[in-house]
Amino acid sequence: MLSRIATAVVGTLAFITGVACSQSAPQSPELAARWKDTTMYDLKVKTLEGKDANLSDYAGKVTIVVNVASQCGFTRQYAGLQKLYDTYKDRGLVILAFPSGDFGGQEFDDPKEIREFCTTKYSVTFPVFEKSAVKAGKDQSKVFECLGTKTGTLPGWNFGKYVVSRDGKSAKFYASNVSPDSKELIEAIEKALAEKAPEQSSAKPGSTASATEQSPAKK
Repeated sequence: MLSRIATAVVGTLAFITGVACSQSAPQSPELAARWKDTTMYDLKVKTLEGKDANLSDYAGKVTIVVNVASQCGFTRQYAGLQKLYDTYKDRGLVILAFPSGDFGGQEFDDPKEIREFCTTKYSVTFPVFEKSAVKAGKDQSKVFECLGTKTGTLPGWNFGKYVVSRDGKSAKFYASNVSPDSKELIEAIEKALAEKAPEQSSAKPGSTASATEQSPAKK
């Protein structure tokens, strides 16, 4: 009971003030070397239904990577994210959602419940992947290790957002309290979309790493 109350208090404070909506990502020579020439688009993940997926399919697009949760004060941002996707998808934007229970345990464990919730309540049509660990540690998704290393920032709560460039070499983090329709996020998207798409995909065929396995540079 006390832990639930504490979670609710932290969540409310995060929602109102933005406190704890981001945290510093671990930085080390090993991490820097691991991700120097490897991007998010070199990774393999699994869909929400457990099927293999290659993030190289999105190379050349501007992506927004979001850690989502179905039972959070920020969950209403699903609607804004879907609106962004509808508005900009024809110009090369895609939103990649990664459900996570890292913050307050506010995501369902059953993938079917997650799919039913985001589809029936918010009519989500952008890609949603398997439930993932966002926080630093041995179970952390390689997607978030990669983006955390490149930006120096990890989500501190649900609905943190990374705007990732078409070539995957650069990204910028926006905290949970930055809404999908905020001026600063829209400007970042517009700027990224204005950049020329790379002639060749940054993904390296045959060397794609699983988001839950070691990256190519680590043994």
